[in-house]
Amino acid sequence: MLLVDQKILGKQIPLQEKYQQFHHLMIAEKYAFKLCHELVENGQIGPVPNISLVYPATSKPLDNQAALYFNSVRNWAYLDFSCFGRYNTVFKDYLKQKDISITFAAEDEALMKENFPDFVAMNFYTTMTVEKPTDKNKMSEGINDQQSEDIMDWGFYKGVTNPHLKKNQFNWTIDPEGLKTTLQTLYDRYHLPIIITENGLGAKDQLTENGKIHDDYRIDYLSQHLEQCLNAIQSGVDLFGYSPWSAIDLISVHEGISKRYGFIYVDRTEKELKQLKRYKKDSFFWYQKLIQTNKIPLERR
Repeated sequence: MLLVDQKILGKQIPLQEKYQQFHHLMIAEKYAFKLCHELVENGQIGPVPNISLVYPATSKPLDNQAALYFNSVRNWAYLDFSCFGRYNTVFKDYLKQKDISITFAAEDEALMKENFPDFVAMNFYTTMTVEKPTDKNKMSEGINDQQSEDIMDWGFYKGVTNPHLKKNQFNWTIDPEGLKTTLQTLYDRYHLPIIITENGLGAKDQLTENGKIHDDYRIDYLSQHLEQCLNAIQSGVDLFGYSPWSAIDLISVHEGISKRYGFIYVDRTEKELKQLKRYKKDSFFWYQKLIQTNKIPLERR
């Protein structure tokens, strides 16, 4: 979970208020853990963060510090609270330097320390890369991918585009090896079973005149990421599930229906609903065979 400066209904929300809200959210999650275990016999429950492991841009010590802080703010603040019942040291130092103080209710400590998840669920699309900013007037320098555009926190980190990664049609970097590293890092840090609840590729799919959608790029993306899931399992990670995103085209938060994730094409545009007719993409048949054979198919259909 990433909290950055933002406006809600035209009002600038101070960081102090947002991180206090974050604490309330985390306490609410602890109540959910508690009630699930009390009310559901043998029930299991876990958090579902959108994880993007953070790399340092170079081997410079300051860039490594930048990655340390952004990993803590972007990933570990949430999961450490869920799985360990505490805010980690790096995150607390970040809050201190920002002059942010989170208020705890009397019952918060007990809830934090006594209610824990049974597994970690995670959504993964890519990794991120940061460096230590040295010039306040050049915070956007070195950014030409969509995920890094709002990663700017003077004194701590700024996003940069990783030159070693390819990008998709919507300017997102693609990092299947980073998925394995993320899974290993999560399992080593929390030692809880993991399930991937989202992983997929948004693209501008084209419907042909004969009702076909040839989305080899999606098959390539999923094949590479599934291969890294298997590699992670072989390396000792307890990964017990994988859910691709998504079964059917849906509305993207940022790009609407033009950014398609599904195995099934929905025939509509941003402005015209048409008949909403469904078409199975090449990736549908590929993933269907994967399920049937329990193997990653080499062929496209």
